[in-house]
Amino acid sequence: MFIAHFSVKPREQIFLSDLLVGHNNSFFEDNQILENIEKIKDAEVLSVFIYDQVTAEIINQLPNLKLVTTRSTGFDHIDLEACKQKNILVSNVPTYGENTVAEHTFALLLALSKNIYRQVSRTRSCVFEYQDLLGFDLAKKTLGIIGTGHIGMHAIKIAKGFGMEIIAFDVVKNKFLEEVFGFKYVSKEELFAKSDIISLHAPYNKHTHHMLNKEAFSLMNNGVTIINTSRGGLINTEDLIQALDSGKVRGAGLDVLENEQELLDCDSNSNLFALVSRDNVIFTPHTAFYTLDAENRILETTVENILALTKQAPINIVF
Repeated sequence: MFIAHFSVKPREQIFLSDLLVGHNNSFFEDNQILENIEKIKDAEVLSVFIYDQVTAEIINQLPNLKLVTTRSTGFDHIDLEACKQKNILVSNVPTYGENTVAEHTFALLLALSKNIYRQVSRTRSCVFEYQDLLGFDLAKKTLGIIGTGHIGMHAIKIAKGFGMEIIAFDVVKNKFLEEVFGFKYVSKEELFAKSDIISLHAPYNKHTHHMLNKEAFSLMNNGVTIINTSRGGLINTEDLIQALDSGKVRGAGLDVLENEQELLDCDSNSNLFALVSRDNVIFTPHTAFYTLDAENRILETTVENILALTKQAPINIVF
C-alpha cells in the first residue's frame, strides 16, 4: 500500500517504517501536501498532523485515496464532506493523551498561580524582588471544567489531589463518575458565575465555537483564570483581550489559539501577538500532547488505523 506521511520528524519516520514494513512509505517533514501532490498522486493512505490542511482540492487529486488518518484527536483540518463524497474514510487517535494534556493543563495553571514564568525571567536578569509576584493557592478554589471526556476526567482527578472544589459542564453527563470523583455537574452559566478557574476540554464544533465570548466573560468572577488546552476556536480572542484589559480575567494559560497559522506566519499585525506577549498570559505552541510517551501512542495507533484498513476492518473512524 502507498502511504504518504506529512509533518513527520526523522524519529517518527524510523518508528513508522519499522511498523509498516512491506508498505510503500513516502515521508515529508513539512506540511506542503499540495506542493507535493505529483509525488503522492497514487497514495492510498494519507497520514497527516494538525497543521496539514486536507482540502477538497487535495482530495480530488488523489484518485486512489482510501483513508486519511490524522495523528491527533481533532480532525477539523480535514474536509470531511469532500472525503464523504469520495467514499474516503477518516480516522483519528482518540485517546492518546488524556493524562498528558491534563498534566499540561496543570503545568499552565501552576505557572500562572505561582508566577513561575515571571520569577524565572527576573532571576535570569539577577533581579530578586518578589513583592509584586504574589500568587494564589489552588486548594479550596473552585475549578470549572468544561468537557468531561477522557481529558476532562483526568483533569478532575488531578484537581482533587490539590484539594480543589470542582464543578463541570457537559452536554453528556457521566453521573457515575460524578459520584465517584466527587464533582458536580452544573449549567454553563452557573459554572461561569462560580468558578475561580475555568479549564476547557471540549471539542471544537459549531456549538462550541467562541463559547467563551464577551457575554460569557460578563458572567464570570472578577479575577478568573482561564486555561485552554483544547481548541483555540472555543475562545473569542478579541473578547479575551478585553477581559484581560479590564481585569475580569486575571491570567490565561493557552496551549491553543484560534487562527494559529497567523503566529506560524509571523504576522506581527495579528491580535494574537498582542495576546501572547502579555505577562499574565502563558502560551505554549500546541504542545500539550508533546511527550515521548504520548507521541509513541499516537504513532502506534496511527499504524493500527492503517493496518486495520488492509484487513478491511477499519477502526477509529470519525464519520
